Amino acid sequence: MRIVSLLPAATDIVASLGAVDRLVGRTHECDWPPGRLDGVPVVTRTGLAHGLAIREINLAVAGAHRGSGIYDLDHDAIEALRPDLILTQDLCDVCAVSYQTVNEAVRVLRLDTTVVSLQPRTIEEILTAVTTVGDLIGAADAAAGVVAGARRRLAALPGPDPQGPRVLFVEWLEPLMPGGHWVPEQIAYAGGRSLLTSPGEHSTPYPPETVAGLDPDVIVVGPCGFAPEQTRAELAVLADSPGWADLAAVRSGRVHVVDGPAYFNRPGPRVVDGAELLARLLAR
Repeated sequence: MRIVSLLPAATDIVASLGAVDRLVGRTHECDWPPGRLDGVPVVTRTGLAHGLAIREINLAVAGAHRGSGIYDLDHDAIEALRPDLILTQDLCDVCAVSYQTVNEAVRVLRLDTTVVSLQPRTIEEILTAVTTVGDLIGAADAAAGVVAGARRRLAALPGPDPQGPRVLFVEWLEPLMPGGHWVPEQIAYAGGRSLLTSPGEHSTPYPPETVAGLDPDVIVVGPCGFAPEQTRAELAVLADSPGWADLAAVRSGRVHVVDGPAYFNRPGPRVVDGAELLARLLAR
């Protein structure tokens, strides 16, 4: 089977099933497993320049793109690859190519291709997506193993604690966006209590003074698409917000920068790694 993945999380799932060799196309943001995707053609592109700061990204999305999808498909490349299966999403037009866009491309190109949208909002739905992909590519046994392993690891974590630390996960710095969807569950599995968002809930922007009003015990910063070193360079956006120095998390040194794309932003198997990472951070 020839697979094109238009969603980094879908690429993660395919890799977890041991099927990287079936990938014939990927996005420019697919980067896991390291070194294993170098020979897989890139079939998407973005108008955003590499290395933009958060304020510059906000301006680009709100101005030139006005909130619409910011990624384009390379139609010629897709047509040449003749995929049997395209994996995409319909959850966020600013995160990846949309299901509607892909379906229209397949129709225009007259490809005999199955297009499947993966849009999990919770950890359980992520595990269901693993099963779905496994069934689609003939890797049901591998998917069952991945799901069983994930459940075992999650069960070994501290779990929900009504007295646990109050955790603010920051998924975007300006405007302030708390981690939604599966992130509150990751926090709960780690023994913490999520602030501002509940499991499965889409994230919405908040004014920066919200942080001072919440006074979280722990702040975890993992912006969507940002590597940790990029995040550290942008932390002044948070540090300049009203009352930052007086926050309990800041005074106790419990502000943590994490790798958002690897463990928190993508609905793939590595959200379990993220929950385990949070458990270690909250135990400090």
